[in-house]
Amino acid sequence: MKKVFFALLIVLGTSLQAQSPWDLQQCITYAVQHNLSLKQQGLSNEMSKNNSTQVRSSVLPNLNAGATHQYNFGQTIDRFTNTFANTQVLSQNFYISSGITLWSGLSQYNNIKASDYNYLSGVERLRQQENDLALSVANAYIGIIFSEEILKISQNQFQLTKEQLVRTQKMVDAGALAKSVEYDIKAQLANEEVNVTTADNNYRLSILNLQQLMNFDSVTNFAVARPDFSISESQLVENNITAMYETALKTQPGIKSSEYAVMSADRTRIANKGRYSPSLSFNASMGTGTSGLAKKQTGEYYTVPQTLVTNMGTFIYETQVPVLVSTPLTEQFKSNTNKSLGFSLTVPLFNGLQTNTAVKNAKLNVLSTQYNADITKQTLYKNIVQAHANARAALNKYTATKSSAEAAAESFKYAQQKFDAGAISSFDFTSAKNRLFAAESNLLQAKYDYIFKLKVLDYYQGKPLGF
Repeated sequence: MKKVFFALLIVLGTSLQAQSPWDLQQCITYAVQHNLSLKQQGLSNEMSKNNSTQVRSSVLPNLNAGATHQYNFGQTIDRFTNTFANTQVLSQNFYISSGITLWSGLSQYNNIKASDYNYLSGVERLRQQENDLALSVANAYIGIIFSEEILKISQNQFQLTKEQLVRTQKMVDAGALAKSVEYDIKAQLANEEVNVTTADNNYRLSILNLQQLMNFDSVTNFAVARPDFSISESQLVENNITAMYETALKTQPGIKSSEYAVMSADRTRIANKGRYSPSLSFNASMGTGTSGLAKKQTGEYYTVPQTLVTNMGTFIYETQVPVLVSTPLTEQFKSNTNKSLGFSLTVPLFNGLQTNTAVKNAKLNVLSTQYNADITKQTLYKNIVQAHANARAALNKYTATKSSAEAAAESFKYAQQKFDAGAISSFDFTSAKNRLFAAESNLLQAKYDYIFKLKVLDYYQGKPLGF
């Protein structure tokens, strides 16, 4: 029974945790960990890191070993016994070799630095993508709250019209209003029901948009926290654009990425230039082998009769021939061992202008990456100036729509009183109600647009995105 009780507590706790609202920082953290585009860039960085390790390892001595097992048929010269053979011969060869480049015009060193800078450029590029994703998540997060506010306004408008329809029907039944007024209110109620449906759909789509940015794998039990969005006109201070730009140059990973790309290209240029220099390498090897023709004497002899025919007659005598057996493999390994040490100097004289072309193209690539870095800085400055102008314009729009919404609310208040008293037509009442809805919607849009514009300024100043 206790196990069942604890299991229920765990399930209940998990359910409550799943239904707890997400704040902006939680959404950003989850998105950075699960976004597919970031995962792709992370894999590219891993490959770049592997390439950097490989280039760094290229300065180490190489070490190789090998073996051959070979049958020769027909006439051949055995390499180990240096004798002719007309039969099948089995030979084996074993070797180990090593080599290292001692000097190559520092090409290897500069290639290492180029690969290191290229990896660092990729790391900063990934950080920039993470920051951009965080800004997109903040925009989608604010979009959810904005859509929810619009939905609430639509529902309130629908409820007000529904209550107004009840009062109108009573007045029509009492003969105080014409039946056409009731039909006008019903038509308005139907339109506002459509508005509620549209607002609800937009709210759900805004949630889906954030979930896709986060790569959130569940479509249920997801809600965002509602932070305090109170706004004062003093929130937009007189930020110095030049100071913001100088800060962004130090904090924006995209700037660092472009700078590392320039450094990598320059090191590649120096490495290609080093190919003009002579290269010196050291090599060493050791090998041994066996042959099926290798024989050795046992110290024993056997007698072979010989016949010699001369002018004086035929003579028969005996010759002692030594007994030969195959040389054991262990003896052959030892006796056939060979070692070598040597230096190799290569002086490039002409290689079809390959080095010259590589150096020229590397210089052009340095200029290209430098131009790209300058363009990145120009774009950053333009974006900061535009973000500051957009924030100021959003504040002005918010101030104007706030006054408009307050006026529309007062206008609707008096219009409702007059309509209840039969002093205005249903058309005038509906017009006042629609103006209020439009003013409230515009105010919400201006409010959250201004909030997001402030977050963009925080983004360029390297401040954490949060509420």
